[in-house]
Amino acid sequence: MELRQLRYLVAVVDEGGFTRAAARLHLAQPGLSAQIRQLERELGQPLLDRSGRSVTPTEVGRAVLPYARAALAAADAVRQTVDEHTGLLRGRVTLGLVSGATGHAFDVAAFLADFHASHPALEIALTEDTSERMQAALLAGEIDIALLGPTAEEPPPGLSYRTVIDAPLGAAVAPGDPLLDPADRTAVPLAELRDRPLICLPHGTGVRAALERGCARAGFRPRVAFEAASPQVLAQLAARGLGVAVLPLGEEGAGVGDGLRALRLVGTGGLRARIVLARPATGPTSPAARALLDRLGDALPDVPESAGTRAGSPV
Repeated sequence: MELRQLRYLVAVVDEGGFTRAAARLHLAQPGLSAQIRQLERELGQPLLDRSGRSVTPTEVGRAVLPYARAALAAADAVRQTVDEHTGLLRGRVTLGLVSGATGHAFDVAAFLADFHASHPALEIALTEDTSERMQAALLAGEIDIALLGPTAEEPPPGLSYRTVIDAPLGAAVAPGDPLLDPADRTAVPLAELRDRPLICLPHGTGVRAALERGCARAGFRPRVAFEAASPQVLAQLAARGLGVAVLPLGEEGAGVGDGLRALRLVGTGGLRARIVLARPATGPTSPAARALLDRLGDALPDVPESAGTRAGSPV
C-alpha cells in the first residue's frame, strides 16, 4: 500500500468518478484505474462501486476512507513541518482580483513576481472576476485572498475586509458636455445624471452597486447604456461622446487621457469607491495563503474608512 494510492482513492470518491479525478490529479485515466485496482487486490476487497452513473465507495471503502484521509493529512503535516523549519513553502495559493481594482496604485504583476522569487516551490494562481463572485468563491474556499470592491454595505458573514483604496466616485465626460457648464465646475449632483446615458462597470462590481444605491436614494434608476469590465474602456467610450462614465476618481480612466474631465459625484450619504483586501474571517488556513496575506499587508496601504464610506456607500 502506497500513499499515492490512498490519494487516488480519495480523489475518485471526492470527484465521483475516474475521469474528473484523473483531470484533478493530472494523470491518465487508465493508469489511475490500474492503481486503484492494485490497491483493492492488496486489501482483498473492492473499495469502489463502479456499477452506477457515478463511482461511490463500497461499505468497506466507506470504512477505509477516514483512515486514508488521516494518513494523507499526516503525510502533509510532515512535509509542512519540514518546510517550516527550512523556510520553504509548498502548495498552491490563489489570489482573486477585480478587474481594474488597483490601477497604478499597485503593480500586481511585480508583486507576484517578487513573491514567487521568495517562494519558488509555491504554485501561485491569479484569477479575475466580479467582486460578487469572488466573495462567494472566498466563502466556498475556492480562492484564498481577494482584492475586490464590496457590493454590500457590510462584509458577508465569514469574511473580513481591510480597506486599501478609498476614493470619491466621479463622472468622466468629454469636452463640450453640458455637465461642464460652468467651466470651473468640479462636482455634480448625482440627480443631474437622471436622464443621461451612463457607462459603468457590470453588475456584481462594487462601483455598479454604489451607483445603483446612490441613484435609488436620489429617486431614480440609472440608465446604463454601456458596460465594460475595464475602467480604461469606460473612459474611451465616454471620450467618444457615448455617455457619462462613472469611475473612481484618481483611478485609471478618470480624467486621464482622451481629453476627459472628471467631476466628483455628490449624493446623499456620499459616493465613494473602495477596494478592500478580503479574506476569510478566521484567516487563511494554509501556510502559503498566510504568507501571501502577510506580504500583501506590507505592500498595500492601510486606508482608514472615510465618513462617506461609513455612511453606507462602499464600492
